[in-house]
Amino acid sequence: MPSPLEQLSAGALAWLGARLDHFDPFSASGRSATHGKAKAALELALLCHCASRPAGPAAPGDAVAGGTAGAVADGPSRAVGSGPKGAVGSGPGGSPSGASNALDGATALVRKLWQDPDFPRLFDDVPAYASTYRLVYAALAPDGIDDTQCRAALGLLDPAFLSPGGKSPYRRIEIRYYADMAGVRHAVEPYTELLPGSPLVTLQPATPVHTTSVDTAPLTTPEAYALTHTGFYLGDFGRTTTGLTGSALAHARDLVDRMLRHCVGHERWDLAAELVLTQFILGSDPLDTPSGAAAVECLVRAQRPDGAIPGRSAALAAPPSAAAGELFRKAYHTTLVTALTALTVLSPRPS
Repeated sequence: MPSPLEQLSAGALAWLGARLDHFDPFSASGRSATHGKAKAALELALLCHCASRPAGPAAPGDAVAGGTAGAVADGPSRAVGSGPKGAVGSGPGGSPSGASNALDGATALVRKLWQDPDFPRLFDDVPAYASTYRLVYAALAPDGIDDTQCRAALGLLDPAFLSPGGKSPYRRIEIRYYADMAGVRHAVEPYTELLPGSPLVTLQPATPVHTTSVDTAPLTTPEAYALTHTGFYLGDFGRTTTGLTGSALAHARDLVDRMLRHCVGHERWDLAAELVLTQFILGSDPLDTPSGAAAVECLVRAQRPDGAIPGRSAALAAPPSAAAGELFRKAYHTTLVTALTALTVLSPRPS
């Protein structure tokens, strides 16, 4: 009998794999959809990237993160997308082999889109995020493709976008993560300098330290996502440590635990999945923590028979009668994050 995490992983991957037409912005389903077309494809590429990495710690020149690592951009730029990659399914630390077949179609779609000159043109449809999308697009370029378009996308970036000026520590960490991965030069500080001002260290809960109530959220929604995403970037989505130690690490773990208990109590599935992954990145085994185990069970209860997690929360879930496009718009992100979380936590932790 599969474990709860195996059930989540298999169901989520099956649902995603059966709906690749919705991820393809140029398919009939994609063209008529109301979700963010470029964003969905970029997120699918991130899942494929994380699942394709070979077991063990990041190799020099591969995706960066954590502690004193991440100095790729301080030296000569490398070819876009040239970091070492393993077969899909080898995972963040050696993901279960079943992920390979489940993601074959997704990987093929990503390779096709990354070589379609019309795909990066979609980034201008969302001007506020166009620069970020271009950077992420280049960073997630599949190994072995013609990277002409990725280099062209990087060439459109304003140098100010790749500098620290006017940006929060969280935003600078995000830009550095993808810029290092893309091999593009930037002026963002090293992670060791960014860590003390990061949300993992500076965020303070709105509820008393010893409260057991889950009624009031310890963090606002933007704060909670800044917390999880900072963990993702500094910990390279489970591939390395964040560099936090001592009281700072204890503080981050406590924040995650308290927010996770709130999310379970209010069935906030998307944040729950992200927080479970953050627990793992911070060195805990989520299934050995009451909040992590409760979150996994919460996600299992939320998962539909077809594998979807039907929305970011119970309050925002697509109804059973939802049309295919509406269900995809509401469900794809949380289902994808759940797949990524399950694959990562099921993998051997890198030594």
